Amino acid sequence: MHDEPTPTALDRLGPASRLRRARLQLSLAAVAFAVAAIRRLGDLLVAVTLSLLTAPLALLAAVAARWNGRPALVRENYLGRFQQPIELRRFASGGPLARIPWLWAVVRGDLALVGPAPQLESRRDELGTRDLPRFAVRPGLASLFAVRRSANIAFEGRTRADLEQIHALGLGGEAGLLLRALPAAVIGGGSLATPRELRLLGVRIDNWTMPEAVDWLLAAPRGASRLLAFVNPDCLNKAFERESYRRVLATCDVVLPDGIGLHYACRMRGLALAANVNGTDLFPRLCEAAAAAGSSIYFLGARPGVVDALVEKTRERWPDLCIAGARHGFFARDSAEEREVIAGIRAAAPDLLLVAFGAPAQEEWLAAHRAELGVGAALGVGGLFDFYSGRIRRAPAWLRELGLEWTWRLLQEPGRMWRRYVIGNPLFLWRAYRERRGVS
Repeated sequence: MHDEPTPTALDRLGPASRLRRARLQLSLAAVAFAVAAIRRLGDLLVAVTLSLLTAPLALLAAVAARWNGRPALVRENYLGRFQQPIELRRFASGGPLARIPWLWAVVRGDLALVGPAPQLESRRDELGTRDLPRFAVRPGLASLFAVRRSANIAFEGRTRADLEQIHALGLGGEAGLLLRALPAAVIGGGSLATPRELRLLGVRIDNWTMPEAVDWLLAAPRGASRLLAFVNPDCLNKAFERESYRRVLATCDVVLPDGIGLHYACRMRGLALAANVNGTDLFPRLCEAAAAAGSSIYFLGARPGVVDALVEKTRERWPDLCIAGARHGFFARDSAEEREVIAGIRAAAPDLLLVAFGAPAQEEWLAAHRAELGVGAALGVGGLFDFYSGRIRRAPAWLRELGLEWTWRLLQEPGRMWRRYVIGNPLFLWRAYRERRGVS
């Protein structure tokens, strides 16, 4: 006798249920087709319109190249949808508008307006299994990775950004990304040299990536008293005006760039930042890595109550992280209370000490008591505790991607922040410009 096949769930459905299921599948397929058709029609309309608007620029580039005896366009081979080879052209002159000819590839159907960043065919061997989903859709003229890279905040790399874009962005998100892409291209500019060390307004700055900073902090031996500082335009303005602060920064083992202002100052010199390695973005990555490595953290600073909320939220998010201690920053300097604070930190012997007094007070305090603290590495983190305690809300991602996080902080606390941003930011860029020109 032959065994009867085991009925499936579909076999158990009645005719009416099967018909409803088939209708649902057909409806979903129709919706998917309609969305794809709308997206493609939108790509064509926008690409053709932009091609016509930028035609004078393309003609000017072609005439200039011919005048100089050089080719106007450079051909490059990329991987398209399903890893099929596609040829894309860009202006040989470079610059933020060098990829205007990619609009023609959108019209041809090789690219979408919005999609994962195109991958060079020569780097096919570098692809892993995690990269495969990005080739299920057309690569895009505007990509989340490119927008974040322009503001030096593409910390997680191309693959993570591409997957986030594919799975998390709907039509509305793609429209917003497209609107951010043009200013991001202008902010980012072309490819520039990325030296390991920079010097701005007399301060040495280490041009590191985020993973390098995290690894360096966690590699500190117990009691090594390594010191790391972040500098933004406000910090560099203060260092320019105060020699004592400059001397403190010179004693730090590592000084990292924080803020879009430093990005622009580097562009003035024909240089690029490796990343905007700010404390607020470093904190979650440091906590995650410290929890995995079994390293301990001590929090010192901010108002009473704020640091307690920080500890609570940090434990909720990283339950395996060892928090060696925490204390608010409202204590008298050069007092018995301060000596108790230092003794408490030394007794806790944390691997990492995060101090939130604001700059330059936090760096000056750490430099003064560096030998007494007995920690692996210490860093001043400014207003970080306010953000991660929930007291102050951080700017949305789209503002950070445009390098406009400072506008959010200005709107949150105009009375305290107007001088720093409205006066301080232009002053910093003016000083950086004069320094580049060799004017003291």
